[in-house]
Amino acid sequence: MHIPTHILSGWCVANYFELSPRERFWCMAAASVSDVDGLGILFGEEAYWDYHHVVGHNLLFATVFSILFALFSTHRLKVLLLCLALFHLHFVLDFFGSGPQWEIVYLWPFSRWGAETEHAWELFSWQNITAAALLLVWMLVIAVRQGRSPLEWPLPEMDRKFVAWLRGKMRAAPPGSVEPEV
Repeated sequence: MHIPTHILSGWCVANYFELSPRERFWCMAAASVSDVDGLGILFGEEAYWDYHHVVGHNLLFATVFSILFALFSTHRLKVLLLCLALFHLHFVLDFFGSGPQWEIVYLWPFSRWGAETEHAWELFSWQNITAAALLLVWMLVIAVRQGRSPLEWPLPEMDRKFVAWLRGKMRAAPPGSVEPEV
């Protein structure tokens, strides 16, 4: 699955909980940081194929980073559990949405055994595009209704401008109306 889809999945899910903007940011990170193991490509194609879906896609990585994110949170237990769940959502999305023959090596570094499925779809598939589109729509609905976007913690001024612009667009064209052609 694509990194922006993972990021949106974390932020959208986090909006179901009473969390601070920084805690929602940690949820976005938990849903996407596993793909840091894709940086193996910097060390060559072989390193990428050997370590992507291995180093960051396992229980130990998920646990360590969930604890780290929780330590920098006010609602520590809630953030810890939510981040663990979002790491696992990432694993499930990649299990099915990264293409056939991509394993998830869940118990690494203790075991190199990997799980894969013949039911996985290609990375550039209608399923992944649909998931990304649905999460984008979900994010826009949250932005309009709750007045915040995924930019709320790292870039609060840009967040305010984006939400104001989006709300302005929604007021300009009521549902079901057709704007006149000029």
